[in-house]
Amino acid sequence: MAQTAAQPSVATPAALPVKAILPWAVFFGALMLLALFFVGAEQGATAIFAGEGVHEWVHDGRHLLGFPCH
Repeated sequence: MAQTAAQPSVATPAALPVKAILPWAVFFGALMLLALFFVGAEQGATAIFAGEGVHEWVHDGRHLLGFPCH
């Protein structure tokens, strides 16, 4: 009996249009900029909140990312 080799099926990725990705990319980009502001610039010249509360919450993150704070 002759056997034929089965052709492996190759999965092709689904195409995602840029219009579907763009709103999410803008949202997460703005979210990351906000997080970077709180870690890097809050309690400086551009502080939004008074006091040391935000500084204490993000203190270790500042050092981890290389921002000087004291």
